[in-house]
Amino acid sequence: MENLEKAGLAVNYNKVPDTKPKALPKKVHIWDETLRDGEQTPGVALTIDEKIEIAKMLDEVGTAIVAVGFPAVSDAEKKAVKAIADEGLSKATVAAPARAVIQDIEACIDAGVTEVPIFIATSDFRLKYQLRMTREEMLERLTECIEFGREHGLVIDYIAEDSTRSDMEFLCQAFRTAIDAGADKICVADTVGFVRPEVMRYIIREIKSRLGTKSKYKVPMSVHCHDDFGLANANTLAAIEEGVTYPQVCVNAYGERAGNAAFEEVVMALEELYGIDTGIETEKLYGLSRLVEKNFIIPIPLHKAISGDNAFTHSSGIHSHGQLTHSMTYEPISPSKVGRKREFHLGKFVGRHFVEYLLKMGGVNATPEQAREITDRVKKTHEEQKKLQSHAAFENIKENLRALRTGVSEREFWAIVFDVI
Repeated sequence: MENLEKAGLAVNYNKVPDTKPKALPKKVHIWDETLRDGEQTPGVALTIDEKIEIAKMLDEVGTAIVAVGFPAVSDAEKKAVKAIADEGLSKATVAAPARAVIQDIEACIDAGVTEVPIFIATSDFRLKYQLRMTREEMLERLTECIEFGREHGLVIDYIAEDSTRSDMEFLCQAFRTAIDAGADKICVADTVGFVRPEVMRYIIREIKSRLGTKSKYKVPMSVHCHDDFGLANANTLAAIEEGVTYPQVCVNAYGERAGNAAFEEVVMALEELYGIDTGIETEKLYGLSRLVEKNFIIPIPLHKAISGDNAFTHSSGIHSHGQLTHSMTYEPISPSKVGRKREFHLGKFVGRHFVEYLLKMGGVNATPEQAREITDRVKKTHEEQKKLQSHAAFENIKENLRALRTGVSEREFWAIVFDVI
């Protein structure tokens, strides 16, 4: 793309100065949640070895913070977190989250992590129905836990769960309280993926404005977005446009419910569309994506951006012919930038020019009439294959995929209950 721009053959409106927000940072630090929120994808349960393997790869590609698990969940989870912490990642900071509960923070300390994001909700809805706390009780708990973590030498972040459904004044009061108690970073969490990008911008602007100009309140900001409306990536980018420098992401967009902002998509958008340095070796993104897919046993959608099988595969004859004339004709970036290769799909949309190209590459001489016949037969063969496809077989495949999603059934749950009680 850069060469096309220099030659004056392509216009990149992403570089127009008026399109760049004033608060846009020059560098962001990728905060990965694959081993925490990502593992909460229904059916996923990683072994210690799998967690270590993924953590090492995240470190290798240049991730700034790796949240490696939730020590308070179980002894096994604490052991897994400790095993990763003991590995000594070379680039990434090892983090583990805790509720605003002293015992949770103690579990993080036992696991040997250096950074602990403490989370507790700020929305009145969650305070009333889930936590059963008043605002005052919540702030007291938050202060106590942050101070406890700092006394034990931890880097402490505050995650305001359900930020985007919280009263703005109280949300900012919670952030001020957290910073006063010693929080190093604060995080806006769109816990149920509930806002539009413009609303996310508004929320970030309001928080920055209300926290004021005092230097003590100018701590780095993070954002954690869920994809319930398919807006996790857009909301994450909107927050960054307002100055957020620690986007939280999950490889392949895994996570609770509809998942989280996608590591590889957010990184490539920042690098290519915004010109922001993420510190990530993008050529290793596809390898990371495939490794996580293998260990999660959750297939990546074929059409998914960056890492899906179809992301750099061309089917249309027009597209294929365009790619043969110049690689940027129907691709925004070179596949090699993310560790991929370009592919072509032979089917009903194949064009004669591409068939002729394949014949030439294979050292086969063919007349124009022969090339047209080959093209027609390829199209017909694909159409015949389609007729043989079975909807029943497809449903069986989907059922088999569902079977890969492990978990305790309701019957198994009650069997455990009656065995214990």
